[in-house]
Amino acid sequence: MSQPTAPARRERIVLTGYFLGLGAVMALWGARMPAVQHAAQLSTARLSLVLLAAALGMVAGLTTGGRLARPQRLPALTIGGGAGLAGCLAVLGQCTTLASLLLAALAFGAAHGILDVALNTAAVRCQHAVGRPVMASLHAAYSGGALAGAALAAATARAPHTTLFLVTGLVLAAIVLATASRTRVLAGPGQPAVLTGYGADGGGRALSAAKLWLLGALAAAILLGEGAAADWAAVHLHSLHATTAVSATAFALYSAAMMAGRLMGDKLTAAVGTLTVARAGALLAAAGLATGASADSVPLALAGWAVFGLGLSTTIPSLITAAGAGGPTAVATVSVTGYLGLLAGPALIGALASTTSLSTALLLPALLAAAVAALAHRALENTTP
Repeated sequence: MSQPTAPARRERIVLTGYFLGLGAVMALWGARMPAVQHAAQLSTARLSLVLLAAALGMVAGLTTGGRLARPQRLPALTIGGGAGLAGCLAVLGQCTTLASLLLAALAFGAAHGILDVALNTAAVRCQHAVGRPVMASLHAAYSGGALAGAALAAATARAPHTTLFLVTGLVLAAIVLATASRTRVLAGPGQPAVLTGYGADGGGRALSAAKLWLLGALAAAILLGEGAAADWAAVHLHSLHATTAVSATAFALYSAAMMAGRLMGDKLTAAVGTLTVARAGALLAAAGLATGASADSVPLALAGWAVFGLGLSTTIPSLITAAGAGGPTAVATVSVTGYLGLLAGPALIGALASTTSLSTALLLPALLAAAVAALAHRALENTTP
């Protein structure tokens, strides 16, 4: 295995910083959502319109980013997406009407989508240049940023969200602009211009349409599980008569386990291969959630959510790596399809729970994880080590 070049090492450092920042921003936005709703005096229905605007903006950003994310454009897309996302966070904190929130959320989502495609495309190229798996550890940085953002939101719970969003957004935007010269390393002058599955223009040709959509479907299945964990883990524990504090630890345990799994993921991938890691992880996730959802015991339910997070930890990095063989447009397509699962998952779980029970409804993401394990070989063969 060749040693990574100095530019490749610098590229990894830059990407780690951006993934950390992205995780922190998204955690702050989600954690202080009730304050945003209260400041604008929004009903639940109107708040859902704001979230829909952010989702639509993200789809537009992912699609646009996929078309533009050629190697020489990655620094500009990353800087623009990063500064735009931070600036939109600052603006969102000042919005007190539905109209202003809708516009700001649309721009926020678009910046998020552009940044997401740029980072994941650059991460695939960085992994190639470094000469060993790094995707999982980069996604671990996102998880770490999310935990840090959640901790910051909790620590500043008594401070106005307007101040928190403004200060955080301006600080992060300043960091992005101050480090712009270092971000230019993402153009990869020390890397081959043409990577596996890439044409000379940076576009991908290696993936068939069937494989591309299979990757997207598997990403949607996994992200449906992530959405279920974010929105239903605490509710599930509460239904088992856990205290509010204990219920809140369910998602924290899930997130911590996911971060730990991603920190170990690259070494495991290098040792046994992407397919084995993804398949074993999906099976572990299925078993963990099925056990936790079926349990009447709070400790077993908490353990189930933790195992679910550990199992899911390496699946999305594996799928994004595989999509990278088809170029930035493929990364964008898989991301858009995957986020549909993330957006639809919580509502689908709720609908199933209303006709059956929450424990039964939570078996859906467990079954989908098992399906990912069964289909992983078809999605990942000839696209990853």
